[in-house]
Amino acid sequence: MRKRIISVLVLTLFTLSFLTACAGGSANEIRIGINYELSGKVATYGQSSVVGIKMAVDEINKAGGINGKKIRLIEYDNKSDPAEATTLANKLITRDKVVAILGPATSGAFKAEIPVGTKYKVPVISGSATADDVTVDDKGVKEYAFRICFNDSFQGTTMASFALKNLNAKRAVIIADTSSDYAKGLSKNFKSTFTAGGGTIVAEEAYVAKETDFNAIITKIKNLNFDVIFIPGYYEEAGLIIKQARDQGIKAPILGADGFDSPVLLELAGAKALNDVYFSNHYSSLDKDPAVIDFIDAFKKKHKKEPDAFNALGYDLAMFLADAIKRAEAIDGEAIKNALAETKDFKGITGTITVDENHNAVKSAVVISLKDGVQHASVKVDPL
Repeated sequence: MRKRIISVLVLTLFTLSFLTACAGGSANEIRIGINYELSGKVATYGQSSVVGIKMAVDEINKAGGINGKKIRLIEYDNKSDPAEATTLANKLITRDKVVAILGPATSGAFKAEIPVGTKYKVPVISGSATADDVTVDDKGVKEYAFRICFNDSFQGTTMASFALKNLNAKRAVIIADTSSDYAKGLSKNFKSTFTAGGGTIVAEEAYVAKETDFNAIITKIKNLNFDVIFIPGYYEEAGLIIKQARDQGIKAPILGADGFDSPVLLELAGAKALNDVYFSNHYSSLDKDPAVIDFIDAFKKKHKKEPDAFNALGYDLAMFLADAIKRAEAIDGEAIKNALAETKDFKGITGTITVDENHNAVKSAVVISLKDGVQHASVKVDPL
């Protein structure tokens, strides 16, 4: 009888221990979800972001963690599919019991995840979802959604101002992906700023994601009188558009946004085509800030290559969340959400971040120029 009682007690304790672990990990760990595009059409964004996240978490854990607790990352691949991002967000929160989710990288996938975070009161944070309506819509601020990147309004405005002031452009062509919220937001803000500054949009051409032949568009515009082409799209299509434009003899400067930032752009366009190409971004390896130099040195030592902007954004994203968790009154979604909203002057690799009333990051951008496909120069642009 005594042995039976002891067995029951042991089983009960084991079960309670298991349930406690399932409810948020052991007493010495903090569970954070990773919901990123690790395969599919924009995999390079997710892959680079996660490399940066893991580098930051390694540093945090080696330094003793957050208030003595180690971070445990629980990682899933959403396959560049918004529906899968929603499914994984549910899984991370309800099964894995994470206290926050990092990612996805793109606006569409991140927006698909947000209702899940809101339902369960778990903050979701992106390093690179730039669409204007990511954190706020006509119903107000999305309480549990945050980002550490600037938004498309700022990118579109930045590139229009750069075209007007730095390139003395007066006439522009826009070639945009009509299936992308990212492209729509950038186009809208580039157009409004460029025309308000005295410029003229001489043509607006459209394509849909996954197209590969843009020669008809190029043929249509090449005899028009324009000074710049603005392509508010992702590297997969942008690389081919740039190559085909250069092949048809168009030498005008080509402008884009952070969607250009991928080594695949060089693979698709070729080095020769990537001259007089400019894009807005969150970070530049040409920055002489000591913190940036230290980050680059540490990254190169660890990964044997130069970091890209998504590596830096991923690194900042993890550090940004860790800073909030350290300040939070408790390690739960509600307390962490409150700490994130109160973030002020967080010093990251991609800039100094203050979270505004719409859960957006107030920070600077850089405009990077390419020479033979390699970053050649950068100009820092402050928010208005």
